[in-house]
Amino acid sequence: MNQPRSHIRDETRVLVAGAGPVGAILALELARHGVRSLVVDRAVAPPLFPKMDYINARSMELLRRLGLADEVRKGAVPADFDADFMFTPDLSRPPVAVWRQPSPRAQADRFATTVDGTGAAEPYSRITGSLLEDVLRRALRANALVDFEEGVEFTGAEQDADGVTVTLVDHRKEAPDTGQRVRVDYLVGCDGGGSTLRRALGIGLPVSGPSTSRCSVYFRSSDPLLRRYGRAFITTSARGITLVSRDEGELWTASFQIPDGTRFEGDPVAAMSEKLGEKLTVDEVLTVSHWTGTLAVADRYRSGRAFLAGDSAHQFYPFGGHGANTGIADAVNLGWKLAARLGGWGGEALLDSYEAERRPVALFNKEMSSNLLEVWRRFGQLARDGASREQLAGFLHRESYQVDNSGIHFDHRYHQSAVIAAEPGPAPEWDWTGITPSVWPGGRVPALRLSDGSELFDRLGPAFTLVDLSGSGAGAPWAELAIEKGVPMKHLALDAPAVRAVWGADLVLVRPDQHAAWRGDRLPEEGSALLDLVLGRAQEVPA
Repeated sequence: MNQPRSHIRDETRVLVAGAGPVGAILALELARHGVRSLVVDRAVAPPLFPKMDYINARSMELLRRLGLADEVRKGAVPADFDADFMFTPDLSRPPVAVWRQPSPRAQADRFATTVDGTGAAEPYSRITGSLLEDVLRRALRANALVDFEEGVEFTGAEQDADGVTVTLVDHRKEAPDTGQRVRVDYLVGCDGGGSTLRRALGIGLPVSGPSTSRCSVYFRSSDPLLRRYGRAFITTSARGITLVSRDEGELWTASFQIPDGTRFEGDPVAAMSEKLGEKLTVDEVLTVSHWTGTLAVADRYRSGRAFLAGDSAHQFYPFGGHGANTGIADAVNLGWKLAARLGGWGGEALLDSYEAERRPVALFNKEMSSNLLEVWRRFGQLARDGASREQLAGFLHRESYQVDNSGIHFDHRYHQSAVIAAEPGPAPEWDWTGITPSVWPGGRVPALRLSDGSELFDRLGPAFTLVDLSGSGAGAPWAELAIEKGVPMKHLALDAPAVRAVWGADLVLVRPDQHAAWRGDRLPEEGSALLDLVLGRAQEVPA
């Protein structure tokens, strides 16, 4: 569902380096608020290798805001398939454990009957990174506020107090044009783990623990061996290989560790067969790729007018769905804040809050990725050390909570942010396996369906929304004040006792990213000062 844009501007204000999911979503978020951007990417098409394959329900809520959820699902694995994790000594023997994850349809059905705020507006989706990039690239080309240049590479930048001069190389020409220079207000590096911008800014990327060299094989196979013991999204063999079903059909990837600093030069089918413990018949090897598994978070996300987002700012192993999903939330968070600053209604501290809010999330998710990675490592090590099937099953049963991690994806609260109206007293408890149904400043507000069957989230405006559950329209004067001060704010007055019962306040100020900035049962005494606080134009609200 497309939302109305706020503050349309004509000139290009932001250059986004990289058209992967994070860069594309950042540009589309800027466009949602009327800010023109230039997106450049050296590649002229999505990569063949599928990379990511899981968009969690929270990320799907954010994509829904941009009118993209339905398009993503068109390219996704059909919603009726579960996403189970299977652990097996090898494919010659039955699995020792299966972690169950219900299908997107089952999750959606559960959410549809949830009235206590523990549900979401969207279920998760399984889609390969290459197909997601195709969806997003098409959205970029179709958006009048995005100039999308494929085959153009970001190579450097110089910034001053007034803007950034960016250097580009156009690889579309027979002799690449190395002299292109573009002047913009802000630059965002969404240019991956080897980020040119991060290195140019001299921002460190400290690595936690050892990195590993890995080989991944993308292949097509109809061999019944792969489903001998039933369907699974991810199958992990104790012999050191992980299989991922990419489409619940014949497309698969297999990943295994190789000696550090090397490239796999052997027969990929033979290597997979050895690690699976059975001869595998492969119809076609589509591509073989090499990558380095790393856990790292950049020291800083901002330097002057330049920012990092996505893999340029943080890197995780592809366990637990943290990489792209963390990056999608980065893109939305930074996008609306840049739009606010450029639109004249956000202050400089609002831009500072991007790092203050998103870097702690990346640090937390890094440890969660490490936590799950350790389960994989221990499973293989225990099996090699001779642990019995019963011991392996018991170990994995104790760790099965890992797969039901809604709290990680939904309940990060920006409690250290300077643009959140913090409250005294203890915050609501945090639950690994579920969504905490409460409004707390800095946290995502609960998703609920209204009495007419519509989603409350769909009623929120593109910028700030003052959700008024007072029953008397008490919030109207403050919303009018905001408009007078040039702040795009929607006053959403609802006669919804069920929402009021869950949200726990008469008035809730909701940010563009669906996080609460403030709540109360009456208008703030210093309404203008509170607006300045949540927009990064002041340090504190006077007592």
